[in-house]
Amino acid sequence: MTATHVSENAPFSASLRKLYFIRFAFAVLWAVVLFTAGSTGGVLLTVLLVVYPLVDAVAVLTQLRAEGAAQASRVPEWANVVVSVAAAIALGIASTMSVSAVLLAWGFWAVTAGAVQLVAAVLRRSLGGQIPLIVSGAISVLAGAGFAAGSGTATNTAGIGGYAILGGIFFLVAAIRLNVLLPRAS
Repeated sequence: MTATHVSENAPFSASLRKLYFIRFAFAVLWAVVLFTAGSTGGVLLTVLLVVYPLVDAVAVLTQLRAEGAAQASRVPEWANVVVSVAAAIALGIASTMSVSAVLLAWGFWAVTAGAVQLVAAVLRRSLGGQIPLIVSGAISVLAGAGFAAGSGTATNTAGIGGYAILGGIFFLVAAIRLNVLLPRAS
């Protein structure tokens, strides 16, 4: 990854940087509210569980809009939007059932969204700041499998708060990487 690649796509790279900083802040704030709310269930937990994947979908749609004319396939991004909206619905339903159902739904979403993020980040390597998102996508697949596998004995949702914070940290690292590359590209 060179500054030249970033300069060719500077407006889009700058949009990604801003979006990544926002996604970091949202993930941390969301996790803090989740930890505060606990696993007691109820409306707040349902809202939190539905909002997180919907924000992911909106962020991807924002990214697509910022990109303008497609330079590469947008299939991974659109797949992410569809998967995230489906996850929001599944999590809303699961939250009325049990913690185990929530973790199973979250696990399936994490696996699928992580795989899509991995593919999208690999395709966007030339834009800069994508290595952290490649790693994050791979970790999401593994974490999601862990959530699904452990869902039968789960008693709380704290693990998904940690998952959100870790994902947010990867977005922060990607934003910082773009922040370093963009001035050099000017």
